[in-house]
Amino acid sequence: MNSTTTSPDTHIDINFTSGCHADEPNQSNTTVPFLIQPSNAASKPLIFNQLRRFRICLMWCALDHSSCYGKFISYFIFIFFTILVPLITCFSARVPPSAEIDDPISFNLLVQFPESGLAIIAFFTLSRFFSRYGLLQLLFLEGLKDDSSYVQRGYTRELDKAFRFLAFILLPSFFVELAHKIVFFTTVKISLPYVSSGVALNAIVFVFVMASWVYRTGVFLLVCVLFRLTCELQILRFERLRKMLEGCDSDCSAIFKEHSRIREQLWLTSHRYRFFIIACMVTITVSQLGALLLALESDSQKTFFNSGDLVVCSAVQLSGFLLCLVGAAKITHRAQGIVSVATRWHMIVTCASSGSPQCHTPEVDDTPVSTHDTDSESSDIFITISPQEPYLFQTRQALVTYLQHNHGGVTLYGFALDRGLLHTLFAFEFSLVLWILSKVIVLS
Repeated sequence: MNSTTTSPDTHIDINFTSGCHADEPNQSNTTVPFLIQPSNAASKPLIFNQLRRFRICLMWCALDHSSCYGKFISYFIFIFFTILVPLITCFSARVPPSAEIDDPISFNLLVQFPESGLAIIAFFTLSRFFSRYGLLQLLFLEGLKDDSSYVQRGYTRELDKAFRFLAFILLPSFFVELAHKIVFFTTVKISLPYVSSGVALNAIVFVFVMASWVYRTGVFLLVCVLFRLTCELQILRFERLRKMLEGCDSDCSAIFKEHSRIREQLWLTSHRYRFFIIACMVTITVSQLGALLLALESDSQKTFFNSGDLVVCSAVQLSGFLLCLVGAAKITHRAQGIVSVATRWHMIVTCASSGSPQCHTPEVDDTPVSTHDTDSESSDIFITISPQEPYLFQTRQALVTYLQHNHGGVTLYGFALDRGLLHTLFAFEFSLVLWILSKVIVLS
């Protein structure tokens, strides 16, 4: 599917079914779907070969929308695992009268809504992405070949970390969910019309329920990881921009072009993911408050059998959402911090141009800054002073003024997703919890 997307000062040509770069020669009219396009290690950098993991992951999640057949399979599996299987489980599971345990059905019903809701939000977010962009455009990797080796090596590490994040969240949750479902289905009885009940039916429904959980959780976490990867790439580019401000030989026009490119990509990221972030925040808030109300209202003892689903669901929701919030807050903090770096650079170069000896600072350290320190509060900047080649004061001042008025990171409808907004969200959620607890205590 071909389309065109426009943004301020840019014109982006979008092609989902073609995986070639803009600087590659024209090829034949036969195009290969992007998700199944083979990689050529001899002609492509290592970073693009590692994206095969994402292509394979998308295909196993039935998210290949490069053909009509792929779309049909994708929507069929989505409806089956996200809607039909949870509905069948909710209405067919019954606790036998002889079982002397607490009823888990109410918590199981509560968990199905947020899990399916987040999966629906994530699925349609990915569908919208893949109908307009390829994976390279989605992750802003088309211009990666023009970046420094520092950015390319750093992003290779971030790709590996993204899969580790996905595994660290998904695997422990899967084993806990597996243990809970084994206990659940050995206790409850599945009753379906025109189907005889028994161990075989319970086993079949158990397999479908676990597959449904893996599908819904994987689709939600996949969008979170994609957003986090986008943020990490821009953080690395801000690090590169920070290094460009080291020395009097820094080119103001090059700094301006690089910052404009990063700002444009942050603008696109904000518009692509703002609905996903807001919808997930509302869904998670409602589900957590509903779980709190149900837990406070119920007089039965809370055990792993009747509330294990709730624990796993809450852990997955909060872990995935925190991946998004932390990534957005880090890049916004980095975008706002570049102003102070540029201001100090302007001051030091101006003093050096006037021949002030006290403004000389140690020479620049060529050791790469670790990506783990991207959120550091350190303001140590090492600048090599060359008074013989001073920059024009007006040019530097214009650059600093531009950065002061364009220092936003990821935004949600104009509100910067920074630490201040995170503190506000935490205060809002905490106030709701305290309000519910006060009502429960007063009513009891």
